[in-house]
Amino acid sequence: MKGTPRTEATPPGGIPKDYKLLVPREWFRIDLTRDRWRAQLKTFVDRQIQGRQVSAELTRNVWTTLRNTAEVGRARGAMEFFLLTTSENGGMPASLLVSSVPLSRTPADPEKYAAWLELRQADSRDRRAVSVVELSAGSAVRLLGNTTLDFHVCMPGGIGYLTLCFSAPVTGMSAPMEQLCDAVAGSLRWVR
Repeated sequence: MKGTPRTEATPPGGIPKDYKLLVPREWFRIDLTRDRWRAQLKTFVDRQIQGRQVSAELTRNVWTTLRNTAEVGRARGAMEFFLLTTSENGGMPASLLVSSVPLSRTPADPEKYAAWLELRQADSRDRRAVSVVELSAGSAVRLLGNTTLDFHVCMPGGIGYLTLCFSAPVTGMSAPMEQLCDAVAGSLRWVR
């Protein structure tokens, strides 16, 4: 596992200035806060196709999907994008998008936030199990779907949530993948 510290200006009071998160060594990190994120993403794609018989169309599709995910994530406050090595057919076994979501219409209390999320998905076909869990970093709203697992961790100082969005479209959130994602979320620590 490796740590991934973020660097920003030191915030006032009890608000953390950073966070640390441990992810498996095999996961490739892309820093979405820097302008070089596209080059990092290209490096990842190039490494995955190296030595493989991969069509230009598949390479282009993987690149486009990952770029679009990163761009949408950045527009919504994403700071880091972790990618697990692609499979032989170009599918992405797992990814993690880490975002900072300031409080707006989102309830600050995790219990109320979980209830709010339950109401929002009442008519959804893709219902996810919503619960509130305690992590070492604090209370978090946990949403488990067939291929996704999200943690909305309440940030100290009431400034918002740090959101960890795991996706496993190839394997789904099977027991081993779910346990791995739970372990990564459990490693979250605030830096003061």
